[in-house]
Amino acid sequence: MMPENLLYSVFFFLLLYYLFFLSNIYRGLGKLRRTDKTNTIPEFISIIIPFRNENKNLPGNLKGLISQNYPKDKYEIIYVNDSSTDDSVEVLKKLITNDNVSVISVPDEFSPNAHKKRAVRYGIQYAKGDLIITTDADCLHEKEWLQAMVNYLDENTAFVSGPVEFIEKGNVFSDLQKIEFAGLVITGAGLIGINKPTICNAANILYRKKAYDEVKGFHDNLNLSSGDDELLMQKIHKKTKYKIKFCPERKAVVKTEANNSVEQFYQQRKRWASKGLFYADKFLIAKLVLIFWFYLGLVCQLILGIFYSSGFLVLLLLSFLLKILFEYLVMKKGAELLFDKRIMKYFLLTEIVHIPYIVIAGISGIFGNFTWKERVVKR
Repeated sequence: MMPENLLYSVFFFLLLYYLFFLSNIYRGLGKLRRTDKTNTIPEFISIIIPFRNENKNLPGNLKGLISQNYPKDKYEIIYVNDSSTDDSVEVLKKLITNDNVSVISVPDEFSPNAHKKRAVRYGIQYAKGDLIITTDADCLHEKEWLQAMVNYLDENTAFVSGPVEFIEKGNVFSDLQKIEFAGLVITGAGLIGINKPTICNAANILYRKKAYDEVKGFHDNLNLSSGDDELLMQKIHKKTKYKIKFCPERKAVVKTEANNSVEQFYQQRKRWASKGLFYADKFLIAKLVLIFWFYLGLVCQLILGIFYSSGFLVLLLLSFLLKILFEYLVMKKGAELLFDKRIMKYFLLTEIVHIPYIVIAGISGIFGNFTWKERVVKR
């Protein structure tokens, strides 16, 4: 009975820890406050958009960025070509009519293993702005986006994370991705709300160039294909006196396409998972490992319940029901703040597929290679 009791204790501890984690996110969401002020700042802004083979998405992206209701002489748009093999550059150059829009290409020899980070880093070298905003070439922006992000900047803040949302495609697969992705954004927002910034998305972040320089940018993670967002945010939080904020404005929501296939989704999540063990904060890594163990523990409880003792099935049922309850409360609060509450329609179905995908993506992200932008990236 000793091994069995030990397993019960471990699984129950992981359950309590995960519920505590969700409670903190819920508490953090409650701390986020919207502002009704329009912030006028003296700093010039550089919007950097790295791209690779985005000829179909660039026209819509450019249209949104040049239509911002922000003074045109206060910001520039820099498109950074990261070794495109299609006609993206030609398409873009034909569309550009504004003086504040430019296109540059990353030399092949410039940080060749850093992938997206090399494009962002190269763009920052050419940026005139004291403030950097990064977004992606497959994103769409409302005309109030830039002003909404700037409204959350003050002299004590160096990093503002903004919301990102998948575009509805009218099928179950895209709707499942929409709510799952919203969950990641909501989690990041809640953790920033309790001053524990952990995750964000490079499709919508703003930061001070001097803070980027102070933490030496991406110099310590150029070997990773990802991490141009949250690893930078974590360093600024840990190594500077600046604040990190989240912009809880629907006007600031950046929209992007969901993955078209399960394979694309798998590769994307594997890429995101691949950077977790490279966080500088080892205590944070330990907390994320505990969350992964909670999910892995649910799978183990199912196997043990079928082949060893039905008591594990009882614990699995309890864990799953509490997981659903706590995650529903978090998602409902976050959706009311940032998104349309209709994203909740597939919540229960998402809860079922959530478990195996996190376990598989987590393990694959640690040990496997992945494909990104038609490149095979070694782990």
